[in-house]
Amino acid sequence: METNQPKVVVIGSINMDMVTRATRFPKKGETISGVSFDQLPGGKGANQAVACARLGAAVSMVGAVGNDPTGKVLLKQLQDEKVNTEWIQVIDNETTGMAQITVAEEDNQIIIVPGANFAITKSQIDAAKAVIQAADLIILQLEIPLEIVEYAAEVAAGLGVKVILNPAPAQPLSDTLFSNVHYLTPNETELMYLTKQTSVKEGMDSLLKEGVQGVIVTLGSEGVQYIEKGDTASSTVKGRLVEVIDTTGAGDTFNGALAYKLAGGSNVTDAIEFANVAAGLSIMRFGAQTGMPTFAEVQEVMNT
Repeated sequence: METNQPKVVVIGSINMDMVTRATRFPKKGETISGVSFDQLPGGKGANQAVACARLGAAVSMVGAVGNDPTGKVLLKQLQDEKVNTEWIQVIDNETTGMAQITVAEEDNQIIIVPGANFAITKSQIDAAKAVIQAADLIILQLEIPLEIVEYAAEVAAGLGVKVILNPAPAQPLSDTLFSNVHYLTPNETELMYLTKQTSVKEGMDSLLKEGVQGVIVTLGSEGVQYIEKGDTASSTVKGRLVEVIDTTGAGDTFNGALAYKLAGGSNVTDAIEFANVAAGLSIMRFGAQTGMPTFAEVQEVMNT
């Protein structure tokens, strides 16, 4: 673990994942029997916060839950993972966010009902300015209102704090947001959606022209391709073959681990290699947050 504890602020969603496991996905209009059902803590923001905290970062989260039993459970879960929840608001007359996840055929399908996640306000971001300014890095995703994502990125950039934006779920983004993002971390599908290009290289070049400082594209088993402004060509970090149990949360684990290493001062290549191992370990276990590895577990694999 790094001598100086990395400080990361995650601004994003908090959900309860309702996970159904089946041998295959149902066809349209079809009813099939499932294998199991679980309720597990999730939300891209909370997942990335837990991934980062479990590796050893000092993590604060800005978000919202409903004033309901589910919200209380999720707050306690974050606190148990040593995530600072001081800037998470409990919203009356709103339900806590929910994600319906079906896991089958070594993949997943997800429907999200945002609930309190869409009640986050700019005043919440303003209230957290001190902790944002003290952070080494900010992580954002797109499961909260886009105007809040844009405002948070603007505030962080104005304070001189680097921003990682995981652009999921994919949606159109403004040039202003791109210009306030240091690292953009799409998967291949999200990259093509954002740029309307037909190749990873063209998509990455397009985003650099939009003002992003670095683009890190996850390509599943093929690894990760990345480029930073000023590079003459992109670089690739190869993936690792692992037994797939549940891919839910793998991308969030990658982003949390990436943020942990970058916030600790690692270069991009080392950070990606570390994040690849962390994500690989996560898909060998069931559940998003429950499958996330510790620093020692990642290091053990990297040392072999």
